[in-house]
Amino acid sequence: MVVFFDFPVNKIPILKVAVNVPLSREFDYLPVSDNTGPLPGTRVIVPFGRRRHVGLVMGHIERSELPLSKIRRCVSALDETALLSADDLWLIRFTSDYYHHPIGEVVAAALPALMRQGKVLFPTLTVMAISDAGMTADIEALSKRAPRQAELLELLRDAGGNGAEADSLTEQMPTWRRAANALLEKGLIARFDARAEVPETASLVAGRPGPKLTEEQDKALQDIRGRSGFTAFLLDGVTGSGKTEVYLQLMTDVLASDRQILILVPEIGLTPQLVSRLRDRLGIEPAVLHSGLSDTERLSAWRAAQQGTAKLVVGTRSAVFTPMPHLGLIVVDEEHDQSFKQQEGLRYSARDLAIARAKHLDIPVILGSATPTLESLQHCRSGNYVHIVLAQRAGGAKPPLIRLVDLSRALTSDGLSEPLVEAIDETLRTAGQALVFLNRRGFAPTLICSSCAHIAECSRCDSRMTVHASDRSLRCHHCGSSSPLDERCSQCGAAVKPLGEGTERLEEALCRRFPGHRIKRIDSDSTQRKGAMAEALALAEQGGADILVGTQMLSKGHHFPKLTLVGIVNADQGLFGADFRSSERLAQSIIQVAGRAGRESRQGQVIIQTAFPDHPFWQRLIDGGYRQVADDALAEREQSRWPPFTRLALIRSAAHKQRDAHELLDIAKRRIEAQRTDYLRVLGPVNAPMARKAGRYRAQLLLQSSDRKSLHAALKDLRVALEVEPAARRVRWSIDVDPIELF
Repeated sequence: MVVFFDFPVNKIPILKVAVNVPLSREFDYLPVSDNTGPLPGTRVIVPFGRRRHVGLVMGHIERSELPLSKIRRCVSALDETALLSADDLWLIRFTSDYYHHPIGEVVAAALPALMRQGKVLFPTLTVMAISDAGMTADIEALSKRAPRQAELLELLRDAGGNGAEADSLTEQMPTWRRAANALLEKGLIARFDARAEVPETASLVAGRPGPKLTEEQDKALQDIRGRSGFTAFLLDGVTGSGKTEVYLQLMTDVLASDRQILILVPEIGLTPQLVSRLRDRLGIEPAVLHSGLSDTERLSAWRAAQQGTAKLVVGTRSAVFTPMPHLGLIVVDEEHDQSFKQQEGLRYSARDLAIARAKHLDIPVILGSATPTLESLQHCRSGNYVHIVLAQRAGGAKPPLIRLVDLSRALTSDGLSEPLVEAIDETLRTAGQALVFLNRRGFAPTLICSSCAHIAECSRCDSRMTVHASDRSLRCHHCGSSSPLDERCSQCGAAVKPLGEGTERLEEALCRRFPGHRIKRIDSDSTQRKGAMAEALALAEQGGADILVGTQMLSKGHHFPKLTLVGIVNADQGLFGADFRSSERLAQSIIQVAGRAGRESRQGQVIIQTAFPDHPFWQRLIDGGYRQVADDALAEREQSRWPPFTRLALIRSAAHKQRDAHELLDIAKRRIEAQRTDYLRVLGPVNAPMARKAGRYRAQLLLQSSDRKSLHAALKDLRVALEVEPAARRVRWSIDVDPIELF
């Protein structure tokens, strides 16, 4: 039985503080002063164990489970006003509850790094000012014995009562600091800190008017404008149908009402092109938030949004937590993209949180995609979302023609079939641009011995090492291990050879086949340098490359005016996947990359290389498009009771010893089954598909339920139990609600 201790609230407020530790609870603290307590949404320094942590005040309570003598006091308060509003705190609590993750770690994910470290929200400046005594001092007499002090005193006298900033003084008098120390001792000047005035965003100016809307775009716009308050709209438009133009028209409405807009994009690579278009059309400089920024840049953008001066925020996954006091619209572009789901630590879906946030604030949210997830399509069928379809490309552009190349019959070299090579040659002769797509970086995925068939494998993972020819290395794409590329087998000494293709190999083969033509590879290896991705995309968009070679980085939302041919090299990867989402993802990948072709006046073509041209998937995709594949997949999932018709949660564990990883999941399974309902099914535990990664053995336990409440009730009890379970100390474990990867 819990005993509560009552205290006079007006004298000793009790704070509920979220601390960045792996425990699913808030902690009770007393404020620095008994008379006043820091406001909810402010940061405090608190003692925790033997250390001090930056915590966030989540609220005040009147009663505590602890006696007053056991409640520790905050060391200091960091903020005078709240960083986060009640709505922002609601989103943090919702995220913690839904994904069953410690609330302190959710707070850490929601705050910029400098805020987590206890830094101030606004930058401060050191200002030097003359005192009353300094104003009446005899500068001429001072100059005879201390000319530097006299020079500084005269500068500050000229600056007036507001003083001069330290940086300004350095420009005028580089050696001022030594003179300042002497003047401070004499009381002739004073030093103080002042908040810097930071120009956060450019002023709103007249933007460029947009093109005339198509009938479909105009109807979509009117449908969205015709509803008020919260509605989730799925803007389901084929590639090139002008979804962004619909976004822009709606953003103009929101800006005119002096509200803020949040746009979520799946990857950093999409932001430069989108930001440029937004700036051009809306006449406003967007605040940008993504992991490629420095901590200072990220805080500056976050602060502009939090203060309401940034009217438009464009960001990747974590931007969903950005505080925006006047938020009026959320847009999730490419809503199907897996990048919106965090795969480590706090495993949240930014898309789903965006919908929850919009519902809480009673504002619209738009999910845009040419290949919507089956979950979103099912929400439309059930009436939870409004389904808006743009079936035609804007500007009269025709959809690309798709044809298959049978790899069992076509002559192939280095992954390139002769029909594809001939099509590239024809494209180049007619001044077009070609894109060769392979979602595998490196030179080759396997290094094999020509004599004993030994394969180079990672010593820390159950995976093969990938050959990288550019620096003659072998790399593991799972743990990052690398080693020099040897020409001889480590087992028998015979010659080794790379097997299979990666983007490096395709680039090399294309350079041999098409000498004199400009070939540009765009993948995560070639764009590591800051700004390299933006430069490569700008080159491609301006026609500075005749042939593009790349991974899925090239398939998302980019517009290449000259691109008329797309060749998909290894299209069979998803045909026989073990994951129930394999066919959905394969269709999404192909439709997205195919959509880059023929977006202007010239019709594009797509060549798909496959060893299984008679597979029924291809006929469905070519004849009925993504819609047919999605309809068939939904029917199969309803029959087999996979999402979106059931709910999943995956409990993962990893340990240096395999038995430790399984022991914790066995404990979890027994605990769940002890309170199991008819709605809950427990599968496993089993080894993960890659049983060993980065030196740890991995296992997983799958929970499946037709009732969301039953699933979350089981997870809530389980989380608290595992946090105090001794076996958990030997294991890294996590709960993944609505996982997108099972295998």
